[in-house]
Amino acid sequence: MGQYGGKCVIKSQILKGGRGKGTFDNGFYGGVRIAELPEEGEQISSQMLGHRLKTKQTSGEGILVEKVLVAEFEECEEEWYLAIALDRERYSPVVLISRSGGVDIENTAKSESGSLRSFHFDFADGITPDLLKRLRMGVGANSAEAEKLGAILTRLWDLFVSKDATLLEINPLARTGEANFKCLDAKFMIDDASQRRQPELFAQRDIQAEVPEEIEAQKHGLVYIKMEGNIGNVVNGAGLAMATNDAIAHHGGASANFLDAGGQATKNTMQKAFEIILRDPRVKIILVNIYGGKGETLHLNAESL
Repeated sequence: MGQYGGKCVIKSQILKGGRGKGTFDNGFYGGVRIAELPEEGEQISSQMLGHRLKTKQTSGEGILVEKVLVAEFEECEEEWYLAIALDRERYSPVVLISRSGGVDIENTAKSESGSLRSFHFDFADGITPDLLKRLRMGVGANSAEAEKLGAILTRLWDLFVSKDATLLEINPLARTGEANFKCLDAKFMIDDASQRRQPELFAQRDIQAEVPEEIEAQKHGLVYIKMEGNIGNVVNGAGLAMATNDAIAHHGGASANFLDAGGQATKNTMQKAFEIILRDPRVKIILVNIYGGKGETLHLNAESL
């Protein structure tokens, strides 16, 4: 902290959002905290390190915090939110922007209608003057702000395309005096299917920070995501798996997992699927929902059981 001259921000390092409103297993509140003095920073860090942080995006008991980031505290006039994401329903990229960024962005977007604006654009066109004009009018930016935002968005879009991103989010984007902007925190999500094109990015993957069962399943060609419930399920096909989870919830149940065995399942991979699910002590029952036209899945399930 000394190098920042005192006041700084302590940020718990986990691969989930909602840290600012999260709670640790020791009762400590907030995975992002401001410290006025070095002693306070040490105390805050000790409450975070070695403890599990649970946010609205984590599952189960939360995620163990093994690292914290100490960043210089920045005074600003406003905290904005700025992102480029993929709208899968409209098959197009979209700019999301709000003048009310920070830890409450999701709640603000729900409670204050129109505070989070969206601007769709075409992949082939990218960031155009027309898009920037619509954005400026939509958020009420002045000419100086619009010019700076245009430069930021152009760089974000170049990064989005070149790195196979599905989300690039700056939150908060601090607006300081003279219409200057500074990125204080960011989230990048990269397409899982781009590993061969982005070896440098995937080399930075922190396996230790991820759910062990999900990593193990991936090694066997399975897509497994741990959830909050007690009903395990084995399904072949991502769409059918999502529909199965929806059906369980519709009838009052709660899934313990999402599991897509895919269309190339073998006896060994199906055995591994059941093994991973049965290892979860919360699971009381397993629902098997298999589309029979996808390979010899019926007898594979029978043999693996």
